[in-house]
Amino acid sequence: MDLSLSSKTAVICGSSQGIGLAAAIELASLGANCILFARNANRLQEALNKLPVAEGQKHQFKVADFTDIQAVQNGIKEIISEQPVHILINNSGGPKAGPIAIAASEEFTGAFQQHLINNQNLVNAVLPAMREANYGRIINIISTSIKTPLAGLGVSNTIRAAVAAWSKTLANEIGPYNITINNILPGLTNTARLSSLVASTAKAAGKSESDVAAAMEATIPLKRFGEASEIANVIAFLASPAAAYVHGVSIPVDGGRTPSLT
Repeated sequence: MDLSLSSKTAVICGSSQGIGLAAAIELASLGANCILFARNANRLQEALNKLPVAEGQKHQFKVADFTDIQAVQNGIKEIISEQPVHILINNSGGPKAGPIAIAASEEFTGAFQQHLINNQNLVNAVLPAMREANYGRIINIISTSIKTPLAGLGVSNTIRAAVAAWSKTLANEIGPYNITINNILPGLTNTARLSSLVASTAKAAGKSESDVAAAMEATIPLKRFGEASEIANVIAFLASPAAAYVHGVSIPVDGGRTPSLT
């Protein structure tokens, strides 16, 4: 099975920590030149130091706040002016939690720009080089909520579904150029975001964080939270030549938690 990413360049958004960083580490281990893309320069430098480096490999980072569309556009323009991009990992922090019935319109607008509009701008920037290389991998990190909406995540459910529809539409257009696009749907994964969710849930319910975490794990058939590295393994496969015929799909990586057949 050909998993080598030697001579390929990958841009990994939201890669200063969590799933994004784990993905960058795995892609680097397969030989990719990785460009980390996130908002915190100090964290990005720390993340960069964690990437494996083989002879001839070169990693770097670019700083941009993904709530600022123009900053993201400027960043990707700088990147593609220096080298072609073969792999794009779209990954950004989720909208704040809350019921949809009381969400402000500005919450939808902000989330739409941060996720779908940024994704579109990034894809527009990298597609020409992917077409020229006859190789491209676009991987969107979204949510299992596109299969089954999650309670208390009204804005997120809505925006993630929009990204999934955008991705499927794009799949029909870019396939002839040997460019694939797929979505990863992480389940409950040991990241800073999950820790924050456990803490806020425990506080609201007047329970201990350990009790809340145990109750959440009980909803997963594998009876444990996932690790960021386990999500990264699937991302790396989709980025590789071995996944050339996997296209236009959404893949849950959730320990079996999502209660749907498709």
